[in-house]
Amino acid sequence: MSTSDFLPLGIDISKKKIDCALMLGTKFKNKVFANTPEGFAGLCAWIDQHAQGPVHVCMEATGIYWEAVAVHLANAGHRVSVINPALAKAHAQSLGLRSKTDAIDARALADYCQRRQPALWIAPSLSEQRLKALVLRLQGLVAMRAEEKNRTESARDSVRDSLDKHLQWLDDEIKRIEQQISQTLDDDPTLRGKRELLASIPGVGERTLAILLAYGLGSERFDKGRQFVAFAGLSVREHESGSSVRGKPRLSKVGHSRLRSALYMPSMVALYKTDWGRRYRDRLAGNGKPAKVIIGAMMRKLVHVAFGVLKSGRKFDPELHIACAG
Repeated sequence: MSTSDFLPLGIDISKKKIDCALMLGTKFKNKVFANTPEGFAGLCAWIDQHAQGPVHVCMEATGIYWEAVAVHLANAGHRVSVINPALAKAHAQSLGLRSKTDAIDARALADYCQRRQPALWIAPSLSEQRLKALVLRLQGLVAMRAEEKNRTESARDSVRDSLDKHLQWLDDEIKRIEQQISQTLDDDPTLRGKRELLASIPGVGERTLAILLAYGLGSERFDKGRQFVAFAGLSVREHESGSSVRGKPRLSKVGHSRLRSALYMPSMVALYKTDWGRRYRDRLAGNGKPAKVIIGAMMRKLVHVAFGVLKSGRKFDPELHIACAG
């Protein structure tokens, strides 16, 4: 069965509901389901009724609300594509859509699916799903702790005890989640092997490597390191027009902000605490690159290095990277 034999189905997902638009020739059939297991079952029954076979589903990678329905549809035998929200927005603009509703967004996604035939999403293993859930929880707790810590600086005495108790609870919970993450990596042979490879890279600690694996580095979803770079929003965006407009290149930031944040400190450690990182920094600085550009370059470099060790199955070789950096 060729790709053109699958009817396109666009799904716009929110916390509580999923808006669906099944493309039937030049017309659409719309339906709304709850974003729950019962809603997923109803969606599959609706697909069987109107499509009479597998469909090609297209949805956006926004937040965490899309993952459960994506896994359900993939397990049911449907083709599933998960695209960058920036692509969906650009496609809707190209269609000249003047209104924005969940139903319209679903139709635009179905149209994108029919025209572009996006690459298929590969469902993560149960261990990978568990790892990502734990990593997201850890990131939320760390962010919450930073907010509470900031509040203590100007807190009144009447609430300081409450803040101290909450900070202690957050510290304990962060340690507990970190232990669960470590256990998850230990229990799965594939994840354990990837962990050992990533841990060989100077500057990449336990928390960083868990984040990289949770977001899919080393999975079948990414064929090249630059794809993960784009996924993290670390690609360089040029801004030039004619002979007069010469904007400074900047990070696109069209990607996961928490993933970018997780790569910042490891990049700083690599730049200032490792021989290969210092040589890389000196070379870029010698070419006139400012500090922020160098940090962004190292963040991309770390992704490529991490992708390389996972792809090759060989641990980080500092001599190789010192030679390349020089």
